[in-house]
Amino acid sequence: MGATRQRREDRAEVILDAAEALLRRSGSRTLTIDAVAAEAGLSKGGVLHHYASKDALVTALAARKVERMSEGIGACAEALRGDPAALPLAMIAHARGVYAEECGFPDSLLVATAENDQAVAIMRGFLDGNLASIRDVEGHEGAGAALLFAVLGLMMSRSLGFHALEGEELERLFSALEAQARALPRQRET
Repeated sequence: MGATRQRREDRAEVILDAAEALLRRSGSRTLTIDAVAAEAGLSKGGVLHHYASKDALVTALAARKVERMSEGIGACAEALRGDPAALPLAMIAHARGVYAEECGFPDSLLVATAENDQAVAIMRGFLDGNLASIRDVEGHEGAGAALLFAVLGLMMSRSLGFHALEGEELERLFSALEAQARALPRQRET
């Protein structure tokens, strides 16, 4: 890869990092091209060169979030290869691992994404892909899909401020979800 192309890709990441920092700190209402440019130490034109609009920026943020989630879930699933419950267990392990560190960003990204059809399509693709993987193992959408939606519901309801579960309360929920996931192979055999 040429040095110029690498610098361009690095600058695109700097812009996404700046947008993410703004979302964490101040929420989706403050996400403007001008604010991102100031946060990144770039000109407005520099940001627009990479992301032609706020919608393009939000779409790129959603794509990066899905990529990171997929990588995290994939790493957890790899450790469980061969287990029919690998995907639900990996989703639970990933959610458990990122729950505390992601405070502030997912809620703002969730709000920004909901207003952006392309970003919604990216998130929908992530969900559809995981449902298809569960269907491949189970033969249908059943308990594994229910666990997927339970994990997403726990994370999204936190992101939206519907609960502030932490510590033991949260650990009990994750443990209950994990116990249900571990019971999946026996459920399919009966």
